[in-house]
Amino acid sequence: MDQPELDEWDPVVIRQVKSWAHPIMRAWFRPEVRGLQNIPEGGAALVVANHSGGMLTPDVLVFAPEFYRHFGYDRPLYTLAHYGVLLGPGGMLRRLGVIHASRENAAAALHAGAVVLVFPGGDYDAYRPTSEANTIDFNGRTGYVCTALAAGVPIVPTVSIGAQESQLFLTRGNWLAKRLGLGRIRLDILPVSFGVPFGLSVLLPPNLPLPTKIITEVLPPIDITARFGADPDVDEVDAHIRDVMQTALDRLASQRRFPVLG
Repeated sequence: MDQPELDEWDPVVIRQVKSWAHPIMRAWFRPEVRGLQNIPEGGAALVVANHSGGMLTPDVLVFAPEFYRHFGYDRPLYTLAHYGVLLGPGGMLRRLGVIHASRENAAAALHAGAVVLVFPGGDYDAYRPTSEANTIDFNGRTGYVCTALAAGVPIVPTVSIGAQESQLFLTRGNWLAKRLGLGRIRLDILPVSFGVPFGLSVLLPPNLPLPTKIITEVLPPIDITARFGADPDVDEVDAHIRDVMQTALDRLASQRRFPVLG
């Protein structure tokens, strides 16, 4: 690995964090991670997932411990994150495999044979309104397809349900962010939510998540070239990936009895 961020990945620290964080997550969210066998045993893969739960999203804390339980601590998992997550004290997250979401970092990790987890929808997806809780929406972002193609790795679609029930998400606030000119500081949304203990929240302060049951399902890998040819249409591939994910998410939603309870 020739990327400094990748070199900070530390399986010893990951094991230590898992020892205390995973029991908390297991008790609070009662998580189930299914289908890890769909991640190819050897070589690199790009895991593409929907993102949920707002600022305190539990997605990685649910997925990563089960990934390491299944594959062991000698197989790195890198998560691409917005640069703001890694500012200040957040920089320590690099030791857990959280790296700046750039094509250069993703390419370096994939060429090193690692598994890379990406949430193409980012904050836009994580703050989707409760009325659209079970909708796959990447906001038109297709860079993940180009990343997988350039590295010659399969895409492993992954869906999760439950975290968007952790509070009531009212609006992403795109219009409000635009009116306030927040694009200058790379803030395209100003989400409004309602939860515990602060009630109404406009981005801050973040409410604590309710103990909602979270189910994550890893779907069969997709070899882009084998399915779409040597020169695939990126938009067509993206549409197919999202369709596969939406079908799976709809199935999980149909099996859900009650919000929060699961």
